[in-house]
Amino acid sequence: MEEPVVTATVYWPLWIYLAGVLAVIVGMLSLSYVLGQRSRNLSKSVPYESGISSTGSAHGRFYAGFFLMAIFFVIFDLESVFVITWAIAAGELGWAGYAAICTFVGSLFVSLIYLWREGALES
Repeated sequence: MEEPVVTATVYWPLWIYLAGVLAVIVGMLSLSYVLGQRSRNLSKSVPYESGISSTGSAHGRFYAGFFLMAIFFVIFDLESVFVITWAIAAGELGWAGYAAICTFVGSLFVSLIYLWREGALES
């Protein structure tokens, strides 16, 4: 059996698409440069946060508990994605899939117990 020969004529739609994307990018950057405002003053160079003037230094310490709680939520929220995906394909996966999801949920349960004992869930 002979291997198909790939020629440059097969890739012409890709090259047209690439040229179009580059044209859009260059056009958007050019228009923003030409039409954009160029006023520089003190009020424009001050950091702006929801209409509140900044006070103090930006290098202060903050409580990391909020960050940890968000990370824990993301980790344990992803569990639902894997469990729902398993539930959709449970018929095809059989007992091997059941054992895998039990191992997965068990490991998450053990990690939840660990976090609870360490006090990481306390706010």
